[in-house]
Amino acid sequence: MSTPPQPPNEGFGAPQEPPAGGFGAPTPPQQPPAGAPGYGYPQQAPGPYGQPPQAPGPYGQPGPGPYAQPQPQPGPYAQPGPYAQPQAGPYAQPQPVAQPMYGPGAPAPKAPGGGSGRKAQAGIVVAAVVAVAAIVGGGLWYVSGDKDDDKGGKEEAKNSASATPGGATAGGTPVQTEALEKAPADPKSKTLVNIEHPKVTDLVNVVGSWLTDSVYAKTDVQKIVGYDAATGTPKWTLPLPGQVCGASRHTTPDGKTAFLYEASKRTPANKYPQCTEVGVLDVDAGKMVWNGSVTTTAGGDEKVAFKEITISGGTVAAGGLRGGAAWNLSDGKNLWKPRADDPDRCYDMGYAGGPGLATIRKCGDYDSRYLVVQSLNPTTGAPVSSYKMSPGIEWASIVSSSPLVVAADVGHAAGDGSGISDLFSIDEKTGQLRQRIPLKSDLYAARCEGTSVESCQKIVVGNGRVYVPSEEREIKSDTFERTNEIHSFDLVTGKQTTDRASAGAKYKIFPLRMDGPNLIAYKWPPYSSGGQVVSLDGKTFKETVLMQNPGHKSFDDPETSFSDSYSEYRYAKGRLFISETMISKPYSSSKDKDWLIASFTTG
Repeated sequence: MSTPPQPPNEGFGAPQEPPAGGFGAPTPPQQPPAGAPGYGYPQQAPGPYGQPPQAPGPYGQPGPGPYAQPQPQPGPYAQPGPYAQPQAGPYAQPQPVAQPMYGPGAPAPKAPGGGSGRKAQAGIVVAAVVAVAAIVGGGLWYVSGDKDDDKGGKEEAKNSASATPGGATAGGTPVQTEALEKAPADPKSKTLVNIEHPKVTDLVNVVGSWLTDSVYAKTDVQKIVGYDAATGTPKWTLPLPGQVCGASRHTTPDGKTAFLYEASKRTPANKYPQCTEVGVLDVDAGKMVWNGSVTTTAGGDEKVAFKEITISGGTVAAGGLRGGAAWNLSDGKNLWKPRADDPDRCYDMGYAGGPGLATIRKCGDYDSRYLVVQSLNPTTGAPVSSYKMSPGIEWASIVSSSPLVVAADVGHAAGDGSGISDLFSIDEKTGQLRQRIPLKSDLYAARCEGTSVESCQKIVVGNGRVYVPSEEREIKSDTFERTNEIHSFDLVTGKQTTDRASAGAKYKIFPLRMDGPNLIAYKWPPYSSGGQVVSLDGKTFKETVLMQNPGHKSFDDPETSFSDSYSEYRYAKGRLFISETMISKPYSSSKDKDWLIASFTTG
């Protein structure tokens, strides 16, 4: 069966829903019992000051959509991790959605489901392309198996990070329990390598960048290029038949990651290829471990198109507007795939990986859609718990899979394109809401692309808290000096903590990832100054400078040419790589260079 023509990848608006008549669903959530309280509770007043909303950034990443790579963009040393699960908060919580399990072969039960940088001027155009990309994406639901047997899967730990030797495990993924990043004797850095972006005639998605001890890999035009992490010289090139259109933000301890790509090159006759191909990359070797695709359970030869992809433990999972599928990371064996016969019209919008695997499912008829957040067994895809979000919430993103934290723009209250008005802290074992945390868009600068599940940037979960940057505020009106801070909220009480990390005059700070119990953050610099990477102690929030970049006394500074809200930041062991996620034809005849990658090293 041939693939029908796809709509142009341009214009505005949220992705279109799958047609009514819909797609298959797994295990259904049930309505909470009568009399159960709603999810909103009195909260401590947000931060100490109110700022006017910032202008929306140039474009929304999935990261994070196709990616949205988000941002914060954890690399191999920084996957969100599990924490010791505290007891339920002080307020009455709604009852968890009852979630019956089912075994192999059994029928599934029925469900009742503003950036900085000089490129900001291109924002509206690129935002439109990223939003409509969801139309071309895809995913249904899976056929899957056993009752949750993840006995050691979500082992409690008190910090987050990527897989590291000697750590605890969560969902089959080792987690970092100690801080690895140490301040060098001299934190002053030097430029490692700056790479201009290739000349293109249209918008090209270049989402995807990964950092290991020896290699930094970056998506290019119809290829992925690996650079020596110590010298910046090209080390390998992996050619592809089409463009990368989605990338996992997670990397395994042995340097494996996953990405989505198109099966063929775009041509005038084939202008809108879909994201149907899944590949697993060995970052150090520059080799494709395996690649494949999947069709739905309805049969036929039409491949399912996906919008985003992630990794949890030994599982690769991809989701989109036609549902979700998963594969074994090591050999590519299909674990589940979209169901085409679900009567309740549910589908997996996408997955969040790392220490756990979680999904957001959209269910119901076209005019009565609802969202269900599920924590999954990463091996079987069977739901461990479910939480049904209130009607009227159309889109949501997962900030962290374990502990489970979800961001949503409730009633479009954010009003600034950030995709966040509230955070939902959910017990991933029971599906019980622990706290709803208001996050006013005029006070806080975190962002999520609501149409992508794993897309949030500038927001990190660790130590039983969620860390967010405040919006910038003016400190000297005569010199236009501005600054901001990083604050945190307790996931159990929902209250703001005493954590404060100031950027300092003219700088802007935002979190990148956890390093065991510590928080790694980046300080975006003012003109003629260099940026900084700092470590914030998890207990005292004392700042340690890990990297001080050289100032560039020119408006053509590679470091500040990137949007701080939508670029990919990868830092580990004295090396910082910043890269684009979308490139385009130059908007003017200016001689300013357009950069794909800027990087620094203290070594």
